[in-house]
Amino acid sequence: MELAEKLQSVTQFNTERGHQTLHPLVTVLDQSKSKPITISKFISELYIVFLKEEKCADLRYGRSHYDYQGESLVFIAPGQLAGFDEDQGMTIQPNGWALAFHPDLIRGTSLGRTINDYHYFSYDVRESLHVSGREKELLLECFGKISYELAHPIDKHSRKLIVSSIELLLNYCNRFYDRQFITREHLNKDVLTRFEALLDDYFTSEKPGHIGLPTVAYCAQELHLSAKYFGDLIKKETGQSAQEYIQMKLINKAKEQMAGTGKSISEIAYDLGFKYPQHFTRFFKQKVGQSPHDYRLLN
Repeated sequence: MELAEKLQSVTQFNTERGHQTLHPLVTVLDQSKSKPITISKFISELYIVFLKEEKCADLRYGRSHYDYQGESLVFIAPGQLAGFDEDQGMTIQPNGWALAFHPDLIRGTSLGRTINDYHYFSYDVRESLHVSGREKELLLECFGKISYELAHPIDKHSRKLIVSSIELLLNYCNRFYDRQFITREHLNKDVLTRFEALLDDYFTSEKPGHIGLPTVAYCAQELHLSAKYFGDLIKKETGQSAQEYIQMKLINKAKEQMAGTGKSISEIAYDLGFKYPQHFTRFFKQKVGQSPHDYRLLN
């Protein structure tokens, strides 16, 4: 099996594409001016934002296809494996734009403190951000501001101005993702419906006894979504986190069993996936305000 390469520096990123390095920690590239690159997998030590110009006419997204005739953005964070699964070793001509920056660029800045709040760096490539013409213009303006600073001799203002432009770009992406969640509401509703069915099936199967309590990561995997994207989608659709939604389902299932069966509290706890009945009792009382025993007596 071919090992993934390591992308360790901005200079390496530039060199592979035939560009000069103007700043050791950050670069913005018009990839139409790049030389062809060899298709491979790599583990990035950089934050990378690709603005791709291909039309996404047959983009697979979960189990659905989206027909979105516009550019898309893909985000890569340090430590992630990226690249192509197929056609290893072939060369392609990159297109669109690319922003790459080393974590050291934002260390100690406001962006460095909030970078983990930009969840889309953990989204799957199938969960790309698709932008309109006007949105693309705004993003290109941000790329242009960074490019302008990179062409300017480095001085005491350079880092602050570059980081603020990156932060502006990422905040625009937050807004555009919110718009994308809204414009694809019908598809999001389908995910919510499948999530509900997944939990119903889970609790009527033997999985709680074998696997334990359902987790957000498990549900996301079963729905073919990344955990971060799945969590953000559920939050926007329901106002609850995915974890809170699972917990609500747990409570409802527990109440159903307490009212409709003669099972003991311990049996119900094990049926739901709790390893220890006392954990279930503590969880139920925290969420309902009554112990399972008191709830059963009063209802």
